[in-house]
Amino acid sequence: MSDILVEVRFHGRGGQGVVTAADMLAVAGFKDGYYTLSFPTFGAEKRGTPVASFLRLSDEPIVSRDEIYYPDYVVVMDPTVIGPVKVDAGIKSDGKIIANYPKGPEELKESMGVDVEVYTINATRMAMEHLGRPITNTAMVGAFVGATGIIKIDSVLETVREWFSGELAEKNAKLITEAYNYMKEVCKW
Repeated sequence: MSDILVEVRFHGRGGQGVVTAADMLAVAGFKDGYYTLSFPTFGAEKRGTPVASFLRLSDEPIVSRDEIYYPDYVVVMDPTVIGPVKVDAGIKSDGKIIANYPKGPEELKESMGVDVEVYTINATRMAMEHLGRPITNTAMVGAFVGATGIIKIDSVLETVREWFSGELAEKNAKLITEAYNYMKEVCKW
């Protein structure tokens, strides 16, 4: 590895797995040899209220325990938080937004009025197809890995199989793989 510090902020609603997504990526990143740190922040702990979670990946020990105010990446699990929450706040000028959004990235970019790269994926549709529920966390984990290439897909799949068991693990692994492949194709890396 080479002198890397990546900071990611996740936005969604309680009950969508926002905290779990950051935690899974932290475990997978650790498997890849990074130092990792993930932690949430939320107000009233109620299903459906806005939630943020944070992830740091580094090749050096991580000493900062602060919230991430200037993220390299923003991952949006639920498009309904865009607007009520300023998800792009503080994003670095070369940052990227990876959003669960049913339409194209140009429309989202224009509606948000941002001047950073925006990638969209219909993670809700994918989650419904694979899980039968609109829980988008594993789809967005796959989308993040596919968009960035920072963490190896094999490490993520190993982690999801440790996190869940049996049929649920395999459904989530397929969902992660589909989202990963989709985003990797979109980002062409």
